[in-house]
Formats: sequence, structure tokens, C-alpha cells
Amino acid sequence: MAKGYWVSAYRTIADPEKLAAYNRLAGPAVEAAGGRLLARGGRIVAHDAGIAERTVLIEFDSFERAVAARASAAYQEALATLADGVERDFRIIEGLD
Repeated sequence: MAKGYWVSAYRTIADPEKLAAYNRLAGPAVEAAGGRLLARGGRIVAHDAGIAERTVLIEFDSFERAVAARASAAYQEALATLADGVERDFRIIEGLD
């Protein structure tokens, strides 16, 4: 079964306090859903239309688990906290089997 991945590429961080509040809730929500943090922040080299801002990569055992984690009540609470604190490109992608 192919794994699922969350890829979050932040374009701007308008409110670091909202991002910090989101992180406090999102981390446990992702972990409870079986997600494993592979990369967050760190060094970035952006190409083409990319922006060298915060990027997060999370792995799940399946694409379906990744989708379900995003829809979970715990993660939705984290998103409500984040609100308009950032502008990001968030994708759920299926890995290769």
C-alpha cells in the first residue's frame, strides 16, 4: 500500500503567535493519526516559483490515513487556531508503491 504525505509550503507567516498555537495542537493531532514528521523548517533551496520559507513534510502509512488525519476533529481545531496567521500551499499526496 502506498504511503500518504502532507506537504505544506508556507508562502508567508503573518502571525507567528497563531503559528505557535497551531503547532501546539497540530503536532499531537498528527501523531495521534499516525503521522510522522520527516522535515520541518530547516534549510531550503527554492527554485522556479518556490519561496524559501518554512516547509513541512509528514508521512502516513497510507494516503487514506493522511486524508482522514486532515479531516479529524483534533486537526480541524488546530486549523481554526491558525486561521489567517499564514498563507501556505497544503497538499496531500500519494507516494509510490
